[in-house]
Amino acid sequence: MTTETLWIIVLGCSAATFAWRLLGVAVVRKINPEGAIFKWITCVSYAMVAGLVFRMLMMPESELASVSLPIRIGAVAIAFAAYFLFSRRLVAGVLAGGLSLSALVHWLS
Repeated sequence: MTTETLWIIVLGCSAATFAWRLLGVAVVRKINPEGAIFKWITCVSYAMVAGLVFRMLMMPESELASVSLPIRIGAVAIAFAAYFLFSRRLVAGVLAGGLSLSALVHWLS
């Protein structure tokens, strides 16, 4: 493959990427972020995270299966506390849960 061909491919891919971004900018002005569809998307994302957390808590796999249930429940409790403490920020809950699980495993196992 020649250098010119590679440049054509890179420019073509860049043009396609920026075309979709430009279309997104044009469409986003017509979308209401407080609308029902965004509220539904938010609810679905929270439900997915809750389902994954429950699955990891009750049916752990791999290395997590070696961690005792009380430690896993403690980490989830800390995650919930952080979630509500930081104005219902999902990132705060997820980070607090992961960090507390690591700390609890380190100190109690």
